[in-house]
Amino acid sequence: MKAVLDLVQMRAHTHDVGLATLDAGGTPESWRDGSATNIRIHELQGSPGLAQTLTSKQLRALEALIREYDIVHLHSMWPPANPQIAKLCRELGKPYILSVHGMLDDWCMSQRRGKKMLYMRSWGRNLLRDAHTVHCTAQAELEQASAWFDPEKGVSVPLPFDLSEYEVLPDEELAYASFDGLSRERPKVLFLSRIHYKKGVDRLIKASALLAQRGVRHQLVIAGTGDEEYVQEMKSLAKAQGVEGHTYFLGFASGEPKVALFKACDLFVLPTSQENFGFVFFEALAAGTPVLTTKGTDTWPEIEQSGGGVIADNTPEAFAQHLEGLLGDLDKLRSMGGAGREWVRREMAIDQIIDAYNAMYQRCAGSMAGGA
Repeated sequence: MKAVLDLVQMRAHTHDVGLATLDAGGTPESWRDGSATNIRIHELQGSPGLAQTLTSKQLRALEALIREYDIVHLHSMWPPANPQIAKLCRELGKPYILSVHGMLDDWCMSQRRGKKMLYMRSWGRNLLRDAHTVHCTAQAELEQASAWFDPEKGVSVPLPFDLSEYEVLPDEELAYASFDGLSRERPKVLFLSRIHYKKGVDRLIKASALLAQRGVRHQLVIAGTGDEEYVQEMKSLAKAQGVEGHTYFLGFASGEPKVALFKACDLFVLPTSQENFGFVFFEALAAGTPVLTTKGTDTWPEIEQSGGGVIADNTPEAFAQHLEGLLGDLDKLRSMGGAGREWVRREMAIDQIIDAYNAMYQRCAGSMAGGA
């Protein structure tokens, strides 16, 4: 949802944008009341039909809307409504862009593969075939996803990233005031994400145990929420691994305290099995905090090239080895953090990302004008 809202906000800088949704509850109030410049919310009335498909009434409303716009931008592979909307676009001669958001990555396609393959042989095949452009947010994602569609359709454009709250960083004292379990004495390793098996919290806890056995002092800071049963499982794992005493589950972090938390920690670590764009990596770098992650994230080449990131094999042993070396040279970590922050400010500048999206949309609109 965040990616879609950010794209709408960005596109509204230069063009009229409409957002069609079944639930407008998560959108800004100014969008809903019509006071936002260049943004219109179209909330489809009624509940979805069978298997979350759109009803005939909703499809008629969408048909009228699509006629008003030059192009349509669809998000995600799996919503049953998207093939219906794509069919409307074909019938009305309106080109559409499909953003797959990492859902065609190798790891994702290996999960519940039978169900996904059935979809790809039917609705999914048409959805990809008829898209004017298939949008990926990183080159590594495009390389994996293009196994499922004509590679000539694919483009790689990063998601827009609002750097405003990272321009002037808060004092890290805000983190200590907001999270009273944060250690001032030990180097701090931060995990900040959803607590879910895909994210590798278990591997990080096991890596922390290996560090403790080697006498590497540190605090493992786990920020985020998840299914309560799984969170309790991870807390039990920390106890079983003997690292409960230096592992701090602090819960959800947001806003300025979250930025201060990045700044207060020495290293951000995410042993993920799969991540698409991964806003959190660029948030860490923007705060001057170096990153340790895996090739499971589609933006790993960019993270590595930033000078503020290290890529590891996705095992507890590999993470422990990298952590031991990195935590043993805090001056180097600070230097990496500075390099990563400068890279993000330069390479993720919103103006150049807007230009890239404008070029993608113009090519799509041009195909309609040219009769393609």
